Amino acid sequence: MGIPTSTRVGARGPQTTEAPWVRWTLTVLALGFMALFLVLPLLAVFAEALRKGWDAYWSALQEPDAWAAVRLTLLTAAIAVPLNLVFGVAAAWAIAKFEFRGKALLTTLIDLPFSVSPVVAGLIYVLVFGAQGWLGPWLASHGIQIIFAVPGIVLATVFVTFPFVARELIPLMQAQGNEEEQAALVLGASGWQTFWHVTLPNIRWGLLYGVILCNARAMGEFGAVSVVSGHIRGLTNTIPLHVEILYNEYQSVAAFAVASLLALLALVTLVIKTVAEWRMQREWRALAELPPERPSAGPQTAGDAWRPATRAAALPVSSPLSGVRA
Repeated sequence: MGIPTSTRVGARGPQTTEAPWVRWTLTVLALGFMALFLVLPLLAVFAEALRKGWDAYWSALQEPDAWAAVRLTLLTAAIAVPLNLVFGVAAAWAIAKFEFRGKALLTTLIDLPFSVSPVVAGLIYVLVFGAQGWLGPWLASHGIQIIFAVPGIVLATVFVTFPFVARELIPLMQAQGNEEEQAALVLGASGWQTFWHVTLPNIRWGLLYGVILCNARAMGEFGAVSVVSGHIRGLTNTIPLHVEILYNEYQSVAAFAVASLLALLALVTLVIKTVAEWRMQREWRALAELPPERPSAGPQTAGDAWRPATRAAALPVSSPLSGVRA
């Protein structure tokens, strides 16, 4: 297949043949869009938070209600993210590596939080666990409170965030196939050894990326948490809910000061994502440059017989060195 007429191959790879003014126009439009809709709002948050100086900024962050919101947000993320991590890995492994009845249904259910409004998700939990809900009377008789309490916030957060890890891993595992896992099992590895030494090294960067997105969404979730929290200051307000209350009370500096914490979280997420992608690309280039692996001259024990497959498991699918070598 030939090279499209709009491109040509140069010393630095394929290059477009459009006029310079076209390239510059598209570049300026893209940068202008990013500056207007991404950079400018981010700068506005910090500018408004520091409008009355650092003293007012720190005073807003040191309020007891602000600290309570921060603690609840961290607690919610600390519970929701590990749960979604376990579910995402298990679901991705089942969907990508096995064929079973209900596989299409499971894939559809994973995408459900993407198609349902977070507010509707919160209302569903109120319908099920609320005082007038299906399980409300039974929970009240046993002294268990879910709605307008921390358990309801955690459940709502888990619901809206559980697709992120699974959706990052499913296409990655499907592209890698299961030949390496089968080779490890044939060579004597147990199921746990196969996962730990073969599957996990292949998916670790996709897993990290999914966890980062899941954590960012868990800390920034507003709609579902707003419905089930009850907006009780110092008890059931997360950072986004606390920002809304401060802004509605015309405490704009305090509201933007607390909002700056979420903005910092977004920046940290971008940095971690960039570093993870850079390290992944560097590792793949280093593996692609390695010479072919030679068979070991020494004898191998039954417990070590499967280990030659583990190095191939760390290789990307597109690498010319990918595959299991005896």
